Amino acid sequence: MQALQAATRNPADFMGVSQKQGTVEVSKNADLLLLDANPLDDIHNTEKIRALVIHGKLLDRTQLDEQLKKAVAFAVQ
Repeated sequence: MQALQAATRNPADFMGVSQKQGTVEVSKNADLLLLDANPLDDIHNTEKIRALVIHGKLLDRTQLDEQLKKAVAFAVQ
């Protein structure tokens, strides 16, 4: 739990934006990562990404894989 908070809630608190982000609550920015397994059971489950919601837009696994391919292709140019 401490590792997850260190990556989410704590930075929002530090940056003074905890009213808008850092936790999942009504009226906060809809930026979150959806996982296939509980990271509290095993921190490596943070690598089992199903989808991402960023700025209210859903990117499913297929879209994330496409973005990754584009980034890799750009990096090796």
